[in-house]
Amino acid sequence: MIVELIKLFLIFFKVGLFTIGGGLAAIPLIQEEVITRGWLSTSEFTNMIAISQSTPGPIGVNVATFVGFSQYGALGSIFATLGIVAPSVIIIIIISHFLSKFRKNKYVEGVFVGVRPAVTALILFAAYIIAKESLVNLALFESTNKFFDLFNIKAIIMFLVFLFISNKWKHHPVLYIVIAGVIGIFIF
Repeated sequence: MIVELIKLFLIFFKVGLFTIGGGLAAIPLIQEEVITRGWLSTSEFTNMIAISQSTPGPIGVNVATFVGFSQYGALGSIFATLGIVAPSVIIIIIISHFLSKFRKNKYVEGVFVGVRPAVTALILFAAYIIAKESLVNLALFESTNKFFDLFNIKAIIMFLVFLFISNKWKHHPVLYIVIAGVIGIFIF
Protein backbone atom coordinates (compact mmCIF):
# COMPACT_ATOMS: atom_id res chain seq x y z
CA MET A 1 0.00 0.00 0.00
CA ILE A 2 2.90 2.39 0.62
CA VAL A 3 3.79 2.26 -3.09
CA GLU A 4 0.23 3.30 -4.03
CA LEU A 5 0.32 6.13 -1.49
CA ILE A 6 3.62 7.39 -2.90
CA LYS A 7 2.14 7.25 -6.43
CA LEU A 8 -0.88 9.21 -5.17
CA PHE A 9 1.44 11.78 -3.60
CA LEU A 10 3.40 12.13 -6.85
CA ILE A 11 0.25 12.49 -8.96
CA PHE A 12 -0.98 15.34 -6.79
CA PHE A 13 2.53 16.80 -6.53
CA LYS A 14 2.51 17.06 -10.34
CA VAL A 15 -0.93 18.70 -10.26
CA GLY A 16 0.22 21.14 -7.58
CA LEU A 17 3.40 21.91 -9.49
CA PHE A 18 1.57 22.83 -12.69
CA THR A 19 -1.42 24.61 -11.16
CA ILE A 20 -1.02 28.32 -11.61
CA GLY A 21 -3.96 30.56 -10.86
CA GLY A 22 -5.62 28.92 -7.90
CA GLY A 23 -7.64 25.86 -7.13
CA LEU A 24 -10.09 26.16 -10.02
CA ALA A 25 -7.18 25.89 -12.44
CA ALA A 26 -6.31 22.56 -10.80
CA ILE A 27 -9.70 21.02 -11.59
CA PRO A 28 -8.97 20.02 -15.23
CA LEU A 29 -5.60 18.57 -14.19
CA ILE A 30 -7.11 16.59 -11.33
CA GLN A 31 -9.98 15.47 -13.55
CA GLU A 32 -7.55 14.14 -16.14
CA GLU A 33 -5.65 12.14 -13.53
CA VAL A 34 -8.74 10.84 -11.71
CA ILE A 35 -10.93 9.96 -14.69
CA THR A 36 -8.20 8.31 -16.78
CA ARG A 37 -7.24 6.11 -13.83
CA GLY A 38 -10.89 5.12 -13.33
CA TRP A 39 -10.89 6.33 -9.73
CA LEU A 40 -14.13 8.26 -10.19
CA SER A 41 -16.78 8.72 -12.87
CA THR A 42 -17.40 12.15 -14.33
CA SER A 43 -20.58 12.42 -12.29
CA GLU A 44 -18.80 11.44 -9.05
CA PHE A 45 -16.02 13.93 -9.83
CA THR A 46 -18.56 16.72 -10.43
CA ASN A 47 -20.24 15.93 -7.10
CA MET A 48 -16.83 16.04 -5.44
CA ILE A 49 -16.21 19.48 -6.93
CA ALA A 50 -19.55 20.71 -5.58
CA ILE A 51 -18.73 19.37 -2.11
CA SER A 52 -15.22 20.82 -2.28
CA GLN A 53 -16.56 24.21 -3.30
CA SER A 54 -18.93 24.29 -0.35
CA THR A 55 -16.46 23.15 2.33
CA PRO A 56 -13.86 25.43 3.94
CA GLY A 57 -10.49 25.65 2.25
CA PRO A 58 -9.09 25.89 -1.26
CA ILE A 59 -11.04 23.85 -3.79
CA GLY A 60 -7.96 22.14 -5.26
CA VAL A 61 -6.80 20.98 -1.83
CA ASN A 62 -10.31 19.86 -0.92
CA VAL A 63 -10.68 17.84 -4.13
CA ALA A 64 -7.27 16.24 -3.58
CA THR A 65 -8.23 15.35 -0.02
CA PHE A 66 -11.54 13.82 -1.12
CA VAL A 67 -9.93 11.88 -3.98
CA GLY A 68 -7.22 10.55 -1.69
CA PHE A 69 -9.84 9.49 0.86
CA SER A 70 -11.99 7.83 -1.80
CA GLN A 71 -9.05 5.69 -2.90
CA TYR A 72 -7.04 4.95 0.25
CA GLY A 73 -8.98 6.28 3.23
CA ALA A 74 -7.45 8.70 5.74
CA LEU A 75 -3.87 7.97 4.69
CA GLY A 76 -4.82 8.62 1.07
CA SER A 77 -6.28 11.98 1.96
CA ILE A 78 -3.09 12.91 3.84
CA PHE A 79 -0.79 11.87 0.98
CA ALA A 80 -2.92 13.56 -1.71
CA THR A 81 -3.20 16.77 0.31
CA LEU A 82 0.53 16.88 1.03
CA GLY A 83 1.19 16.17 -2.64
CA ILE A 84 -0.88 19.06 -3.97
CA VAL A 85 0.40 21.52 -1.32
CA ALA A 86 4.11 20.61 -1.34
CA PRO A 87 5.05 22.31 -4.65
CA SER A 88 3.54 25.62 -3.54
CA VAL A 89 5.34 25.49 -0.20
CA ILE A 90 8.66 24.68 -1.88
CA ILE A 91 8.22 27.38 -4.54
CA ILE A 92 7.17 30.00 -1.98
CA ILE A 93 10.23 29.25 0.15
CA ILE A 94 12.53 29.54 -2.88
CA ILE A 95 10.87 32.70 -4.20
CA SER A 96 10.85 34.40 -0.82
CA HIS A 97 14.57 33.73 -0.58
CA PHE A 98 15.22 35.39 -3.94
CA LEU A 99 12.30 37.85 -3.93
CA SER A 100 14.40 40.98 -4.16
CA LYS A 101 16.14 39.64 -7.29
CA PHE A 102 12.90 38.50 -8.98
CA ARG A 103 10.76 41.52 -8.16
CA LYS A 104 11.86 43.73 -11.07
CA ASN A 105 12.95 41.04 -13.54
CA LYS A 106 11.27 41.64 -16.91
CA TYR A 107 11.44 37.93 -17.83
CA VAL A 108 9.67 36.86 -14.67
CA GLU A 109 7.03 39.53 -15.21
CA GLY A 110 6.68 38.36 -18.82
CA VAL A 111 6.09 34.79 -17.65
CA PHE A 112 3.30 35.88 -15.33
CA VAL A 113 1.66 38.04 -18.01
CA GLY A 114 1.92 35.16 -20.48
CA VAL A 115 0.52 32.56 -18.09
CA ARG A 116 -2.64 34.55 -17.25
CA PRO A 117 -4.52 33.73 -20.50
CA ALA A 118 -3.74 30.02 -20.09
CA VAL A 119 -4.93 30.06 -16.48
CA THR A 120 -8.11 31.84 -17.57
CA ALA A 121 -8.68 29.12 -20.17
CA LEU A 122 -8.19 26.39 -17.55
CA ILE A 123 -10.67 28.02 -15.20
CA LEU A 124 -13.21 28.43 -18.00
CA PHE A 125 -12.70 24.80 -18.98
CA ALA A 126 -13.38 23.75 -15.38
CA ALA A 127 -16.55 25.86 -15.46
CA TYR A 128 -17.55 24.21 -18.75
CA ILE A 129 -17.10 20.73 -17.25
CA ILE A 130 -19.20 21.60 -14.22
CA ALA A 131 -21.88 23.33 -16.32
CA LYS A 132 -22.08 20.42 -18.75
CA GLU A 133 -22.54 17.92 -15.93
CA SER A 134 -24.94 20.12 -13.93
CA LEU A 135 -27.09 21.77 -16.58
CA VAL A 136 -27.23 19.21 -19.40
CA ASN A 137 -28.74 15.74 -19.22
CA LEU A 138 -27.33 14.00 -22.30
CA ALA A 139 -28.20 10.47 -21.11
CA LEU A 140 -31.90 11.31 -20.71
CA PHE A 141 -31.95 13.09 -24.08
CA GLU A 142 -30.36 10.10 -25.81
CA SER A 143 -32.97 7.76 -24.37
CA THR A 144 -36.01 9.96 -25.14
CA ASN A 145 -34.83 12.11 -28.09
CA LYS A 146 -36.91 14.94 -26.66
CA PHE A 147 -35.18 18.33 -26.96
CA PHE A 148 -36.27 19.58 -23.53
CA ASP A 149 -34.89 16.44 -21.88
CA LEU A 150 -31.43 17.63 -22.94
CA PHE A 151 -31.51 20.39 -20.34
CA ASN A 152 -31.90 20.24 -16.58
CA ILE A 153 -34.43 23.06 -16.46
CA LYS A 154 -34.51 23.35 -12.65
CA ALA A 155 -30.71 23.58 -12.51
CA ILE A 156 -30.62 26.14 -15.32
CA ILE A 157 -33.21 28.29 -13.55
CA MET A 158 -31.22 28.05 -10.30
CA PHE A 159 -28.04 28.93 -12.17
CA LEU A 160 -29.61 32.00 -13.75
CA VAL A 161 -31.21 33.13 -10.48
CA PHE A 162 -27.95 32.76 -8.55
CA LEU A 163 -25.98 34.43 -11.33
CA PHE A 164 -28.36 37.38 -11.15
CA ILE A 165 -28.56 37.68 -7.34
CA SER A 166 -24.83 37.18 -6.77
CA ASN A 167 -24.15 39.92 -9.30
CA LYS A 168 -26.82 42.27 -7.88
CA TRP A 169 -26.22 41.70 -4.16
CA LYS A 170 -22.64 41.22 -3.04
CA HIS A 171 -23.07 38.76 -0.16
CA HIS A 172 -20.55 36.17 0.91
CA PRO A 173 -20.49 33.13 -1.43
CA VAL A 174 -21.13 30.80 1.51
CA LEU A 175 -24.59 32.34 1.91
CA TYR A 176 -25.44 31.48 -1.70
CA ILE A 177 -24.04 27.96 -1.32
CA VAL A 178 -26.14 27.32 1.79
CA ILE A 179 -29.27 28.72 0.15
CA ALA A 180 -28.67 26.61 -2.98
CA GLY A 181 -28.16 23.51 -0.85
CA VAL A 182 -31.44 24.08 0.99
CA ILE A 183 -33.29 24.71 -2.27
CA GLY A 184 -31.70 21.59 -3.75
CA ILE A 185 -33.10 19.47 -0.90
CA PHE A 186 -36.63 20.49 -1.90
CA ILE A 187 -36.53 20.59 -5.70
CA PHE A 188 -34.15 17.78 -6.68
